Amino acid sequence: MYYIQEIDKLSKIYKILNNVKLEQDKIILPVNEEEINEEKTEKLVKKTIKILNKTNCNKIVISKKIQKQEKYVNLLHSYKIDIVDGNWLFSVLSLKALENIIEKRNMKKEEIQISILVNDISEITLINIKKIIKKYKKVNIVTNHIEKFKKIEKQILEEYGIMITVTNNKRKSLSKSQIILNVDFPTELLGKYNIYEKAVIVNLRGNVKIENKRFNGININDYEIVFNNEEEFDYSKEGKYKVKEIYESKTYKNQPYSEIMKKIKRDKVEILALYGNNIVL
Repeated sequence: MYYIQEIDKLSKIYKILNNVKLEQDKIILPVNEEEINEEKTEKLVKKTIKILNKTNCNKIVISKKIQKQEKYVNLLHSYKIDIVDGNWLFSVLSLKALENIIEKRNMKKEEIQISILVNDISEITLINIKKIIKKYKKVNIVTNHIEKFKKIEKQILEEYGIMITVTNNKRKSLSKSQIILNVDFPTELLGKYNIYEKAVIVNLRGNVKIENKRFNGININDYEIVFNNEEEFDYSKEGKYKVKEIYESKTYKNQPYSEIMKKIKRDKVEILALYGNNIVL
């Protein structure tokens, strides 16, 4: 695992030579605030890839400033580099995100209607859906794969005695939902649905736009966390990186869900902020 960040003080020699420094687990680029040109970007990417290949590493975290260098990031994607973005962790923390919204918006738990938009089901998604359904009784699952989720609907009824609705009605399914948990619907697909104009939408994979001009709710595409396990945090990275991405990078994704949640509980991970359109919750 490598962390890619900008140099603190950019000297003339670094500008000229495009030197890339390697310090322990950090790849330091001769970049500061300004946007770098295409030629320099390609050189920096090649040097980055050379370091990663030499150490057989395919997973990186990018600092907040380097993330603004879109050409550099896009080129890394073209090399199939695994760039930690916090989206997996957001899926794990989806129940905490809902609780955060409900508390800050002073919503009444028993009156809330929640819709979960999901086409592809993972173990984490299924477990969180069950947790949400047990805690909030008015829950819809909106999906293009009705038959797949009908089995889950039957399973939930048998396990918990709770009836849920599995639907793909584009006109009605989201028209009364105060909270919409979007697991994997892209902008184009979500745009086909009639959305309650004051809904709070939580996009677990980020970068989803609401193109309906009547929509006057909150569209959340980003978040940040806090956690208390100092052993898991390298304070030389403090302020340069998003905490959510550092934490995700240090969490083993393939362990059982129960072990992931034990770690999150032990580290006292909490949602610090949810970033919506022109608003922070």
